[in-house]
Amino acid sequence: MVDIASRVHNHNWKIDPIVRSLIDTDFYKLLMCQSIFRNKPETQVAFSLINRSASVRLAEIIDEGELREQLDHVRSLSLSRGESTWLRGNTFYGKRQMFRPDFMEWFEGLRLPAYHLEKRDGQFELTFEGRWPEVMLWEIPALTVLMELRARAVLKSMGKFELQILYARAMSRLWEKIERLRRIDGLKIADFGTRRRHGFLWQDWCVQAMQEGLGEAFTGTSNCKIAMKRDIEAIGTNAHELPMVYAALADSDAELAQAPYKVLADWHEEHDGNLRVILPDTYGTEGFLKNAPDWLSTWTGIRIDSGDPAQGAETAIRWWRARGEDPTKKLVIFSDGLDVDKIEELHAQFAGRVKVSFGWGTMLTNDFRGLAGDRLAPFSLVCKAVSANGRPTVKLSDNPNKAMGPAAEVARYKRVFGVGEQRAEAVVV
Repeated sequence: MVDIASRVHNHNWKIDPIVRSLIDTDFYKLLMCQSIFRNKPETQVAFSLINRSASVRLAEIIDEGELREQLDHVRSLSLSRGESTWLRGNTFYGKRQMFRPDFMEWFEGLRLPAYHLEKRDGQFELTFEGRWPEVMLWEIPALTVLMELRARAVLKSMGKFELQILYARAMSRLWEKIERLRRIDGLKIADFGTRRRHGFLWQDWCVQAMQEGLGEAFTGTSNCKIAMKRDIEAIGTNAHELPMVYAALADSDAELAQAPYKVLADWHEEHDGNLRVILPDTYGTEGFLKNAPDWLSTWTGIRIDSGDPAQGAETAIRWWRARGEDPTKKLVIFSDGLDVDKIEELHAQFAGRVKVSFGWGTMLTNDFRGLAGDRLAPFSLVCKAVSANGRPTVKLSDNPNKAMGPAAEVARYKRVFGVGEQRAEAVVV
């Protein structure tokens, strides 16, 4: 087992880079990338870094030269032979050759495109522009680089013994959480913590702790590199990025209203089983389900990723019943800002009523709250598609605090999708 504290104390990024591989990313990014490669390969998309936690002034914490070195390193990466073999030959969600030969040939030759970086008002403005299948793969590396550089900046001030105690306390905290989780009968939980992790080595340690502590209750990790390394399931389906870009490409209000369903129609053609999971909240869950075509009710399940999670699950249960489906046979994946208290609460409320599963993110892989004051506490950093073919993207969400887009377009989308008053929820991560 790696001595993380000693590695941190002796850090040299040239032999210990933040991003180690193009598959040091979330599995859903690769699934979506293949779908986009097939359906929208020439769409021009811009991604931008968005720091929702404005009080964390990243450009005053992180050295710009170090940031550029790490981003340039990411641009130098390509698939290794072993990684390509794993993607081509492994079984994912019970299916062999999930990734088609034409996509793999393209991916094997890929180097990530250029980035644009500026400082403004204590923050970094980091953007990526180009063909959608290429620039989309910057999202996770960009986030992990910024998150870990912020952590490294704080850790530089600590001595060897202080670091040993820091990580011992963090390990103890996680193990106490695992001990609580192992008491939940029928628990199914996966690691969703790549994007805002403390660091790669720490995420890998967390995954190993979950494997040992939870056994079969731990279903896998979203991180492809760690899934390959630890021989466990790679977990993930799709994300808000797809409907956001499809919606931006719509030429009329009528096309806009149908865009979220067009996304899933394309997905339906490519995937079955547990990959047919609806993410309904991009433009409001209530309206999405109300207007959804009947074939979507036959899908395997739904992922709840904003708003009140219990309310979202109750909405899904009512929808399935109204469409003649049995909710007890449907999967509900909770994935928004989870920690142990909320996992216990939601499992107790919905176990037996639906098939309950959890994607545990930042509070699994980056819970250093109070261990170095608030200097290592997680914060809300995202990297989102902000335009497609020159048109702005919009996200409404079930939580208005997560909404994004120009005000006029937000108002238009609310009108088209019938989004009324919403209850704001605090965004921690």
